[in-house]
Amino acid sequence: MSTSLINKVALVTGASRGIGQAIAEALAANGANVVINYAHNNRFAEEIVHRIQQNGGQALAVQADVSNKADLEALFRASVEHSGHLDILVNNAGIMTTKPLEQVTEQDFDREFAINVKGTYFACQLAARYLQTGGRIINFSSSILGQMVPTYSLYAGTKGAVEQITRQLAKEFGSKKNTINAIAPGPVNTSLFTAEKSEAQIETFKRMIAFGRLGEPEDIAKVVMFLASEEAEWITGQVLRTNGGFI
Repeated sequence: MSTSLINKVALVTGASRGIGQAIAEALAANGANVVINYAHNNRFAEEIVHRIQQNGGQALAVQADVSNKADLEALFRASVEHSGHLDILVNNAGIMTTKPLEQVTEQDFDREFAINVKGTYFACQLAARYLQTGGRIINFSSSILGQMVPTYSLYAGTKGAVEQITRQLAKEFGSKKNTINAIAPGPVNTSLFTAEKSEAQIETFKRMIAFGRLGEPEDIAKVVMFLASEEAEWITGQVLRTNGGFI
């Protein structure tokens, strides 16, 4: 299978660390010109750009808060102005609030839905304007939706919305042969997942995975690479559980 992305332009939101960083570097390693979106950490984003360029790739870092539609519009404009077109959108940016129901505040709710759902939805809307024919959109859900894990109700609610958005938009994007899919990782070894978890809690999650380990960002990036490739042109409106057998 060829995953060459030469002459393709990819925009990855939330790409300054973790899964987003691994995706950006994998896309660049396979020939894509990558726009690395970040919300706050300019240093990390520029380090990734520098590393990609040192390896012969092309990359640009652009700051934007995906929960702000004006920021998103500026991000897409900057991406197209820099590279001339857009072929791949990876809606990776997200946050995870893990609190019991009685501790979730209205501010928690609004912020989580603004980043995880509003950001994804309006990025898809802008992709409808800018994406080339045969383009790819890859959203992010979570395999936590299939589990009854305490404290994840708010996060799971946002990812349920992302899955429905992905399914419903497939028909609209199909007219230009653009695909839209979502990846649903299980527990992945990133600061987003491991923050504030004890070693015992992490070991419990490992035992819920068929391979007995947390996923790594590179495991997820490989699936993104497939969905971004020409070989995935007949897959759209789907959610891929990319979780190592998380049960």
